[in-house]
Amino acid sequence: MYPRLGLTRNVIRRNYALLTPDGYVPSALPGWTKAKSCVLISATLGARFSQWLIELERGGRGAGEAEADELFFYVVAGRGKLNAQPVAAGSFGYVPPGDGYEFVSGAAGTRVLVFRKNYEPIDGAEPPEFFVGDEKDVAETPFLGDPAARLKTLIPDTPGADLAVNIFTYDPGATLPFVETHVMEHGMTFLTGSGVYRLGDDWHPVTAGDTIWIAPFCPQWFIAAGPTPARYIYYKDVNRTPL
Repeated sequence: MYPRLGLTRNVIRRNYALLTPDGYVPSALPGWTKAKSCVLISATLGARFSQWLIELERGGRGAGEAEADELFFYVVAGRGKLNAQPVAAGSFGYVPPGDGYEFVSGAAGTRVLVFRKNYEPIDGAEPPEFFVGDEKDVAETPFLGDPAARLKTLIPDTPGADLAVNIFTYDPGATLPFVETHVMEHGMTFLTGSGVYRLGDDWHPVTAGDTIWIAPFCPQWFIAAGPTPARYIYYKDVNRTPL
C-alpha cells in the first residue's frame, strides 16, 4: 500500500476487523521487557478476548499471573522457554487460570502470538492443566471430509475447555465449504499464503501477517489463492451455553 497517500487494507466494522502489519503500532505491556508488543484484538474493539503479537530481543521476557484468565501462546518465529519448557517456531502452550506464566526469548526476532480470555467455569469440569506442544506432532484432519482443507486442533476438546485454538491449512483453490454464520467469535492470524476472505457483505484480499477479528454471527467464507497453501491460526470460544 501507499501509507503517504493514506491508503491501507485495514478495515474496522461493527462485526469484524481486518488488521494488516503496515498498520500495527507497538505499545508497552506490563511485565514484558526487551519486547515490542502489538495488541491486535481487545475488548475496546468489541471482542470478548484479547490477542497480542509480541516480538522479543534475545533475553526478552514476559511474566505475569493468569488470575481468572487463561492464556495460549504460539511461537511464530524464533525460540525460547515457556515456564522453563523449551519452545520454538510452531510450538504452543496453554496456561490455565490461577497459574503464572514466564516466556523468555532465546533468539533475536522471536515472535509470539498470545490469546487471553476470561475463563468460564462450569460444575463438574476443570480447565486443562498447563501444557506445551508442537504443531508438527498434531495430526491434520480433513475439514468436513475435504482433503484440500485440513485442521489441526491444538487444545484437547474436553468439557473443561472453553476455548479452541486451531490451525487451518488450505491448498490453492480450496475453500470453506459454505458461508459460516455462527455464535462463536474468532481471532485469527495468517501464517503463510494468501486468499480472499468474505466478512459480512465485504470481500478482502488477505496474506501472511494479516489478523482478522470476527464477531458472533458475522457471515464468513474463505478461498485460498496463490501458488502455495494458505495457513492461519485461529481462536474460538466453545463448550459454554451462550447468553
